[in-house]
Amino acid sequence: MQWRNVGDSGQQVSALGLGTMAWGMDVEDESAREQLRMFIEAGGNLLCTAPRYSDGQAEAMLGALLGDAVARSEVVLAVQGGSTRHWGGRRLDVSRKGLLDSLDASLSRLGTESVDFWLAPSTGGDVPIEETLGALETAHRTGRARYVGVANNTGWELARACATAGFPVTAHESEYSLLNRTAEREAIPAAKALGVGIFAWGPLGRGVLTGKYRSQTPADSRAASDVWAPYVEPYLSGRPVRVTEAVCTAAKGLELPPQDVALRWLIHRPVVAAAVVGVRTSHQLKELLDSSDNPLPAQIAEVLDEVSAPG
Repeated sequence: MQWRNVGDSGQQVSALGLGTMAWGMDVEDESAREQLRMFIEAGGNLLCTAPRYSDGQAEAMLGALLGDAVARSEVVLAVQGGSTRHWGGRRLDVSRKGLLDSLDASLSRLGTESVDFWLAPSTGGDVPIEETLGALETAHRTGRARYVGVANNTGWELARACATAGFPVTAHESEYSLLNRTAEREAIPAAKALGVGIFAWGPLGRGVLTGKYRSQTPADSRAASDVWAPYVEPYLSGRPVRVTEAVCTAAKGLELPPQDVALRWLIHRPVVAAAVVGVRTSHQLKELLDSSDNPLPAQIAEVLDEVSAPG
C-alpha cells in the first residue's frame, strides 16, 4: 500500500485509512480485531476515530487492541474532537472546554499519552475561531497531539484557521468522493495552497459506489437499517445514480470491482493524503485492501471527471 506525506508535514500515512464509525454498533470486538490485523498486514497505518462514535465505545475497542493486536508505534491515530451533549437535543460541544475534555477522554479510552492528529470540527460560527484554535494550540503544546487540524470546514473556514493560527494546521478531514465533490469548490484549493493534507471520508459515496444498490436494497445493507438509512439515502437517486452507473461501466471494462475504480480515482486527487474507509465486515475490508492503488487509465479518469463534475 502506498504511503504519502500529510500536507507539508513529515508524517506519512497509508493511502487507505481505517475508520471506526461502525465499531461498537455494527462491529463487535472480534470483528474489530480481525479488521485491524488485516489492515496492518496489508501495509495500512492510519486509524481514524472520534469520541462520538458509539458514545466512546469505538475508541475503547481500539484502545483495547493497541499494544495487544498491534503496537501503538505501528499506527497513526487521527481523532476528531468534540464531545456529544444532549441538552436541548443532541449536539456537538466544540467549546474550548468541550474540545479539551473530549481529547483527555479519548486519550484515556485509547490508552495512549498522545494522538498523531487531533482535528477540531467546524463550529458553524457558534464558537469563535480563536477559541477553537486555542484548544488546538494547547493540545499541541502539551504534547497530547503531535499534529492538529480541522474537520468538515468550508474553504474559507480552513483558510481563516490557517491564517489565524500561530502554528501549522496540518490536516483537514472532509467528505470527498465521486458522488460528493463539494470540497473541490473551496476546501481542496485552499488545502493545496496552504500545505494541508486531506483525509477523505465517505470515499465510496457512503457505500453506494460499490454498486450494491443498483437494482435493490440488500437486506443486510446500511440503507436497509433504520439507523443508517438517512446516511445513505441522499445518494440513492438523481445524479448519484448516473455517476454510479458510469463507475460500474468503467469497472466492467477494466475488469475491476466498482469500489476499486472509485478509490483509485480518489487517492490520486490533489492533496488527498488518505481515503478513510469504514466497513462492517472483514470481507468488505479485504475487498478494499485488494484494490490496486495505481492511477486509472487517463481516458477513464477524464470520463469520470466529466460525469461526476459538480454543478
